[in-house]
Amino acid sequence: MKKLFTILILLLLFITGCGSGNDETTVKVGTTTAETPTWELVKKLAKEEGINIEIIQFSDYVQPNIALDNGEIDLNAFQTISYFESFIKERDLNLSAIGTTAIWPMGIYSNEVKEVSELEDGAQIILPKEPTNLGRALMLLQKAELITLEEGFNGSGGLDSITKNPKNLDIVTVTAGQTARGLQDATAAIINSDVAIAAGLNPTNDPIFREDDQNVPYINIIAAHTDRKDKEAFQKIVDIYHSEEVTSFIEEEYEGAAVPVIRPIDEVMGE
Repeated sequence: MKKLFTILILLLLFITGCGSGNDETTVKVGTTTAETPTWELVKKLAKEEGINIEIIQFSDYVQPNIALDNGEIDLNAFQTISYFESFIKERDLNLSAIGTTAIWPMGIYSNEVKEVSELEDGAQIILPKEPTNLGRALMLLQKAELITLEEGFNGSGGLDSITKNPKNLDIVTVTAGQTARGLQDATAAIINSDVAIAAGLNPTNDPIFREDDQNVPYINIIAAHTDRKDKEAFQKIVDIYHSEEVTSFIEEEYEGAAVPVIRPIDEVMGE
């Protein structure tokens, strides 16, 4: 009887141990359609390290952070530093950035003109309305010399930050995911790269004007819940994302629409 009891205890410990191991090595990653091809490769490489990645696709920029804070997913990778910092402050979420991924340059697109100089007086242009996306879009309009923003504008602010609009552009804001549809009616639209890709646009060749890839606030990051950010499996995933194989894949797959960024997270978050 004592021997049978010992066997049962050992069997229970074995089953419990197996269950704990699976929990530790299965990581749910929330991302967007545009970034899924890269994560499929990361998933394959992570498998070789004993990590099983489950990719969860999201179609908006709100739910991935909510799901991460609620524990429905373990990591997410879809957002810029600027958007991340603004969102977690606004929603009071306990999330942390743990690694960089890439910059996805924002662009001005049009089915009617080929140069920003061809935009006529009163032309309608669609912008994403989320605060950080809107600020970024306004800075792009200023860089294209279409508007002037108040002195010291750093991306925080709305349409009231415009001090000069010489072409009297009719600026309309919609959710980021709807900006590509705006091309059907408006003269131009400012579209995030991942949204453009999902709409069948080429973020490298199709924009009539495009931001550069040096803006630190618009580097995309991998985020985790702060209480779990130091998990070894998470850091391994960041290391895999920064590997030469993944970097080369991004360069070839996106042809400049996404530019890999391999920098320490503390460095970019501190700028």
